[in-house]
Amino acid sequence: MASSRVTLFEDIFEVTTLNPDRKVFDRVNRIAATGTTFECDLLLDVNCEIYDLRESDKITFVLASTLNLDGTPDDHFSYAPNPGEPTLADNYEYVMHGRIFDVAYKGDGVIVISASFGGLLMRLTGDQRHLSQIQPDMRLYVLIKKD
Repeated sequence: MASSRVTLFEDIFEVTTLNPDRKVFDRVNRIAATGTTFECDLLLDVNCEIYDLRESDKITFVLASTLNLDGTPDDHFSYAPNPGEPTLADNYEYVMHGRIFDVAYKGDGVIVISASFGGLLMRLTGDQRHLSQIQPDMRLYVLIKKD
């Protein structure tokens, strides 16, 4: 488990639907998934040429502010890890870097967070108590591994 100052959000999600809008692209699948602990809803575009997810797969999904295990901030403009030094990415199978472009409060404590990872989109909906560390215009990483 990542340190709390690195990890902004973490949960295990179960993939419920592949391409829920029935739109199919050559290299991208959109997954719909539900969190098992915090009951958040996740829509996430994934490059299916390099990472294959199927309905009913369970994944650990993490949003992190840095890949540095000691919590030191990344510059978010380049990725140049120190050779031989472990990073948070070493523990995951699929990693993307992106930016939060919208945080919408829907009432009753529900928040919708939208991010872009080089054009691959994410929408995470859930209780704002669990998503409070994520701010508009924040740069962050999404890290995934199958359980």
